This record gives sequence, structure tokens and C-alpha cells, in this order.
Amino acid sequence: MKILGIETSCDETAASVVEDGVKILSNVVVSQIDIFAEYGGVIPEVAARSHLEAMMPVINKALLDASCDWDDIDAIAVTHAPGLLGSLLIGTLTARTLAILHDKPLYAVHHLKSHVYANWLPETSLARSSSDTLKGARPSLRSSENLTRLVPQFPLLALVISGGHTQILHMPGHNQFEIIGTTHDDAVGECFDKVAKILGLPYPGGPAIAKAAEGGNANRYKLPHPKVTGLDFSFSGLKTAVLRAVQKEVGVPISYPSHKLKELLSEQQICDFAASFQKTAVEILVEKLEAALKEFPDTKSVVVAGGVSANKALREALPEAYFPAPDLSGDNGAMVAAASYYEIQSGVKPTDPYKLNIYPRISVEN
Repeated sequence: MKILGIETSCDETAASVVEDGVKILSNVVVSQIDIFAEYGGVIPEVAARSHLEAMMPVINKALLDASCDWDDIDAIAVTHAPGLLGSLLIGTLTARTLAILHDKPLYAVHHLKSHVYANWLPETSLARSSSDTLKGARPSLRSSENLTRLVPQFPLLALVISGGHTQILHMPGHNQFEIIGTTHDDAVGECFDKVAKILGLPYPGGPAIAKAAEGGNANRYKLPHPKVTGLDFSFSGLKTAVLRAVQKEVGVPISYPSHKLKELLSEQQICDFAASFQKTAVEILVEKLEAALKEFPDTKSVVVAGGVSANKALREALPEAYFPAPDLSGDNGAMVAAASYYEIQSGVKPTDPYKLNIYPRISVEN
């Protein structure tokens, strides 16, 4: 079964053809990072216009790279929630039109589900571990060419971490999602972006902080772990703690403009702050995940999903977990197609292309 997946929830215009939920025949992504690096963040109106320009060329290239025409496509899948309103509109309107024109079944997919299912695609990484946290030792992955590789086993826990979301999901089986932990304020990716601004590092903040941290001392600055009960998160306090620590380090009052702090920091101080912050953020994520494993002792697999899953320090801290391939950690069409495949296998019916709506904010449980 060949599915065309379309993703436009934020600032990547992406399309991919995936066969049987695991074999990537093409994966085309046009990113707007270079545009928004100048502004330090995504501007929704600009993102939507960029999607409008790139959408059909991206889809046509995805079909070309997959050596497919419309007769070969069995279904179309598109992200319909959550995300930026204008961006979602461009992707869903395109998918609805193509479904009608080519008489293809249309599947509407939740963005977070797609990130989770990136872990079922080839090249998902899994390190062997002596940890007893999860049941059973796992051998290294087999060749992805014959698609006989290890995949996550149910029941599982999914740590979904990105610029807009930080959640722990419990999944008893395919297409079954229960939110057991979520953030009270900032998502971890958003926190990375805001701390990067404080340190004068470029957007997006995640890769910038990770790069700066390579030359830093992660133990130089002690940063607090937010006291949040249960499995929930809070990252707003950590962001403020970094701001106050920087202000104290350079000897300015708390009223000093945060955007001017970078002028008072040395390169080494920036690297040390980046490393200390990254270390603390990773520790918080790992602590909550370990707590979740204690509450769900029958867990057989842990998967990490979302843009922040590309972070090297986090991967090293969770050697027993499944991570998507680095180029599948961010937004892409392959994960949308994979998620829709498992929805279809679970009995989900196609969406009426004449009635499909978008939902900028909606729970993955719905």
C-alpha cells in the first residue's frame, strides 16, 4: 500500500511516498528555517505564503522521486492538527483537492501521532543497553533493506518533545494514545529557543545550543529542576533561572534588557551556559520518563519523538529508547504516511474530503 503523506503544520513543506508504513520511497522537505532565522522565530503569515509556493512542486518531486504516478498511490494522508492555522489550511486544502481530483481515500492525521510513528520507519536507532529498565536485551537493528528489523513493542511509553509539545503518552497498542504527562507552560523546544535568545545564539535554538554545549562545561552553572508533581513538566522556571544566572554572572540587575546580555558574555561563558542548560533539560526529561516507567512497569518499549529527539545528549542519556533517524526527527511527510498506515490497519475510516476541518489546538487523545 503506497501512501502520499503531506505535512505543513508549521514551517516545513513536506511530502513523501511510503509503502506499507515502513518503506520510504521518497521524502521531500522544503524548510523555511533560513527565512525565519532572521526573525528569531516563525511568522505564521509568512509561513503560509511559503507553503503555498512550495506545496505542489514538493508533491510532484515526491512522486517523481518515488517513480510513481497517481495510479500508483493508494491513499493520501495529511496533517490536520495541531499547528499554525494558515499552514494547516494550505496542506489540507491541497490534500482535499487532490483526493477529489484523483479519487483517492483521504486520511487526516494528528501531528503528534506522526512524530511517534517516525519510530517505525527505517533507520530508527536503538542502542543496546544493559539497563533493566525495559524488559529484555535487544540486538542491533537489522538491515532496513529487507524491512525485517526490530520495531517498538506494546505497551509502550512515548516521550513527545518539540517546540510546541512536551508530553508522555501511554500506548497499549497501535493508534491508542493516553496522555499521562504534559507541560504546564513552555514546551522543552520552546525553552531551548528562548534560552538561545538570551545567550545570543541563532534560531532554531535546539541545534544552536547543542553545538555551543560541545565546547562548554555542563557543571559550571547549577540550575534548578522545577518541582512539578506527577509526570507533568514545567520549563518556564528553568528559562527564568538561566536568565537570572546570566544576569548575576555579568553583574547586572534583573531589569537589564535580556537581548543585550550576549554583549556582556564571553564565548566560553555562552558555551558553559548552553551546556549547563542542556544538561538540566535532559535530566528533567529523563527523570519524568523514569517516573513514568515506575507507574507503568509492564512497558516493553520507550520511544522518543519530535524535533528535540535529535538532541545528541538526550540520545546518550536514553540508550535503551527508540529514536527516529535524525532526518526524521523534524517535520516530514514520511511520518504522516506511516501514521496513517497504522490508522488504516486499526480500522480508521477515510475522511470526507469535502468536510475535513483543521484544528490548530487539539489533544492527541481525541
